[in-house]
Amino acid sequence: MKTWRERVLNNRGVALITVILIVGVLVAFAIELNRSARADIYDAASVSDGIKLAYIAKSGVYGAVALLTGSETEYDTLFDDWANMEVLSAKSKDLFENGYFIVKVEDEMGKIPLNKLVKVEGNEYVYNNTIKDILLRLLSQPEFALGEEKAEEIVGAIKDWIDADDEVTGGSAESLYYSTLDSPYKAKNAPLDCIEELLMIKGVTKEIFSGTKEKPALSQYVTVNSIGTININTAPLMVLRALSVKITPEVAQKMDEFRRSKNPSLANNDWWYRDPNFAGLLNQQDIAAELTVKSHYFKIISTGEMNEMKQTITTVIKRDGSSGNILKWRIN
Repeated sequence: MKTWRERVLNNRGVALITVILIVGVLVAFAIELNRSARADIYDAASVSDGIKLAYIAKSGVYGAVALLTGSETEYDTLFDDWANMEVLSAKSKDLFENGYFIVKVEDEMGKIPLNKLVKVEGNEYVYNNTIKDILLRLLSQPEFALGEEKAEEIVGAIKDWIDADDEVTGGSAESLYYSTLDSPYKAKNAPLDCIEELLMIKGVTKEIFSGTKEKPALSQYVTVNSIGTININTAPLMVLRALSVKITPEVAQKMDEFRRSKNPSLANNDWWYRDPNFAGLLNQQDIAAELTVKSHYFKIISTGEMNEMKQTITTVIKRDGSSGNILKWRIN
């Protein structure tokens, strides 16, 4: 039988162990509470910075819209304020504490209008041959390194994606082809709603769509936001070259220099035909209806930066006189 002293010592041992366990639990609880509190503080700060970052990026968008809608000219050029957003981006550093935005504007009507590739004749869906030839010349340029056959396949596949029938154009594809993929779907058989739809079309790889360090991005030269004409005053050099087989890279460079010279003839829809330096490059009868010098659709890309964080907003607007209607808005 245990003595009274042994019982007391045993009880003290149990009590000590109990106290140690309680203290351990309390310490662990205190550490977790501290960690949780710090995490909440960091999360709150992160949310606050995220909100500020969103407003910085939005400021870039609205600043660009103001410049676009403030233009009162009857034609658009590459020396307009909207085409030179570096100044606005630089001034943004004075507007925000520890933050700024970088914004640029792309004239969507300086690009090739994909939805005009198809037209209806009677009960048939056929090529708009002028747009077809321009798109083929673009994809056949050596920078894409596709080859004529691959370029024709892609153009045919875009046509079949847009037209409302199920007849395959050349070596392209309709719903039968897309239904055999690992994740099957049908050809849209309707106009493109967004440029990213190209990635669903046979032959258009991510490399072709987005480009690489060595190759251009198809997405930079085609559009779904357009009334169907190409602004020859603002078209990228590769689009200029695609307008005619006679427009070599050297000729396109000279045309670009002319476009940036603030020449008053840029107000005329046919300066490329009347100027003796460029007469004969384009067939006026075939292409005049496809060209313009006035744009209505623009893409704005604004990136807000603050405390090593970034947020980009991409939007498309339709300019109608002094107002700008936002058609698309995407946050990356």
